[in-house]
Amino acid sequence: KTREKKRILSTQAKAIAENVCMSVHKVRKVIDQIRERPYEETLMLLELMPYRASFPIFKLVYSAATNASKNKSFNEADSVISKAEVNGGAIVKRLKPRARGRSYPIKRPTCHITILVRDSSKKKTEQDIYLENKYIFKDRIIEKYSEKEREKKNGSKNKSTWFPTW
Repeated sequence: KTREKKRILSTQAKAIAENVCMSVHKVRKVIDQIRERPYEETLMLLELMPYRASFPIFKLVYSAATNASKNKSFNEADSVISKAEVNGGAIVKRLKPRARGRSYPIKRPTCHITILVRDSSKKKTEQDIYLENKYIFKDRIIEKYSEKEREKKNGSKNKSTWFPTW
């Protein structure tokens, strides 16, 4: 199977850290604080946070901003964290020797962190708008329901077919 790669918008830059040895829940606690914040404010927040997860995220945000300034010539002061997500990675399993020749399993969870930085001063192109709308999930049931609601508003008097009319 081939996996289609999502393209990044021209107003965004990306940085990914994979297999970070930390629980997803602990990293999400920090990521939720920095989402949709300006770049400089985010760095100050991460420096002052007392969590262990803040240091890898700090390095990643710094890397994403550097990618934006070097590769796409963005101004770091105008950068905003547009998307920050954490996904679970592989669980590293080890055995710890215990008394009487027994062993206890040790599970070390890992996670993948993705940070997208966008330049708030630049405007989106037509291609960017197309790429944003391309990956939106469309649910058929919700679409049918919304069509029925539109028909009701328009005044069409179609009787339902599932109930017999004697």
